[in-house]
Amino acid sequence: MKSLKDIGARLIGWFSGIPKAIAYRYRLEFRRLIYFLRTSDASYFLIFSVIVGLGGGFGAVIFRWMIAQFSHLFFTTGGNALNFLGKYSVVLFPAAGGLIVGPLIYYFARETKGHGVPEVMRAVLVEGGKIRPRVAAVKAFASSICIGSGGSAGREGPIIQIGSALGSALGQVFKLTEEKTKTLVGCGAAAGIAATFNAPLGGIFFALEVILREYGLRNFSSVVLSSVTATVISRSFLGNYPAFRTPPFQLYQVSDFLYYLVLGLFAAAMAWIFIKLLYKSEDIFDGLKMPEYFKPVLGGLGVGIVGIYFPQIFGVGYETIQSSINGQPILWITAALVLLKIVATSLTLGSGGSGGVFAPSLFIGAMLGEAFGIVAHRIIPSTIIPPGAFALVGMASVFAGVSQAPISAILLLFEMTGNYQILPPLMITCIISALAIRRISRYSIYTLKLVRKGVDIEKFKYGDLMESTPVSEAMITNIISVLQTYSVTRVGLMIKNTNHRGFPVTDEEGSLVGIITRQDINHALEKGNGVSEISSIMTRDLLVCYPDESLRSALHKMASRNVGRLPVVERKNVTHMVGILTRKSLITAYSKALDMRKTFQEMKSDA
Repeated sequence: MKSLKDIGARLIGWFSGIPKAIAYRYRLEFRRLIYFLRTSDASYFLIFSVIVGLGGGFGAVIFRWMIAQFSHLFFTTGGNALNFLGKYSVVLFPAAGGLIVGPLIYYFARETKGHGVPEVMRAVLVEGGKIRPRVAAVKAFASSICIGSGGSAGREGPIIQIGSALGSALGQVFKLTEEKTKTLVGCGAAAGIAATFNAPLGGIFFALEVILREYGLRNFSSVVLSSVTATVISRSFLGNYPAFRTPPFQLYQVSDFLYYLVLGLFAAAMAWIFIKLLYKSEDIFDGLKMPEYFKPVLGGLGVGIVGIYFPQIFGVGYETIQSSINGQPILWITAALVLLKIVATSLTLGSGGSGGVFAPSLFIGAMLGEAFGIVAHRIIPSTIIPPGAFALVGMASVFAGVSQAPISAILLLFEMTGNYQILPPLMITCIISALAIRRISRYSIYTLKLVRKGVDIEKFKYGDLMESTPVSEAMITNIISVLQTYSVTRVGLMIKNTNHRGFPVTDEEGSLVGIITRQDINHALEKGNGVSEISSIMTRDLLVCYPDESLRSALHKMASRNVGRLPVVERKNVTHMVGILTRKSLITAYSKALDMRKTFQEMKSDA
């Protein structure tokens, strides 16, 4: 911050030409302002929240413009250039987008891969709200190219990650506390949702329900300011219009609620299928023996093939959703689009593309609701609820099941349609969908990704921390290893200079073959074996642990042999070392998790 103060003071002096004494006075005032911004809760809630809202609002506007430009580039300019291929030219567009997106993510910011929200949740939960500033730029380009080229993904995940990265960067620049930085991350998420969907209430509750996961007053105030500010910016550029135009909607009779109850159950089933196929696709692509940055090309080809016959699956698909709401039903097309959108989104995101899951969830829900309405009319001709009404409600209910955030789903759909009459059926279907999914799995599409990476939010908040914290959170990845051909004297000097208690031992190919300790070296030196290779005295019967193993299990292993360090290896290849777990690193990770749980409890008590 010192350089920022000096730059500010110099600029004042250079451009105003005032005497040094007055310049010095301004310098003092500038320093006081910086200190005030860094320490005052009042200024934090007001000034920083508004700044994040401005950044999120402008970011959403620019991001939507980027998607439109890339879509024109691929489908109009590219379509004209490949006109000789006819309708088959669309196969190449998502693949071409993947060819750009893959290296962009791989080399610049790998956390921008996929739908983005779990990475923001992880930053809040584990990283103290810290997100690399470059994430905003990389996510904006990667996602706009992916969606613009026809990738089946939504724009809300990228907007959330972009806005959250801006909030985190602001917190880091001004060296705010972890709690304030986390709140700014939530402000960025709220701003992004509010701006892209013209839904300030939806943005507020999505940030509180999904990102911050609590409703404390200190968070609520700042999130509201950011969301409202972003909405003002969005409406200034994009207009004050609901995302979807809805026909007149009303409840005709009490029995209508039975239809919506059944639709909520169908929505839960479809949400569960969506979650399962998405992560199954990710596992399949992860298992392919090919460079990671080329995998989005393969996924893009799959999406392009589907798009030859069903171009509705390209991009966010809001035009198709609007058609279903307006009531243009063809049953077999609608039913096919439910499954094909799930497949297309799974191919796009599972292969390593970049985009959100909110818009695909709306698309799947709209097609499901419309198909449900058509079938209901054919089975029970006396049904008077139009299929478009089922499409509207289905949109929210599938997202509620996918995200397990029913409050956010209800408010977002209400604001996106501007229709008060839709609230009662929305509440029924969303709650039913969320509860039904909860009976099947306690993880949402967001938290499941965290669990797959070893971060279980539910266990983290309420369970045994030693059991729920994985070794990957505690291990040291900056590994110092020694070759088995090193002499005892050489390794002894390394131990003395680094003050380490031992080193893992590898062969010439880098494979783990043993471990050497200070005690082993001292015994060998006492016997006069200083010139011997350490392979003759190292421990070959290794005790190892794995990145996804719990700290409690690793601690039991340490105690079983009274050792202070364990090599961390891959389960599929126990000679490939990925880290070292020491007593000190284990205690540090446990202490950090304990502090975070304490913070959660304090935040909950403030709510």
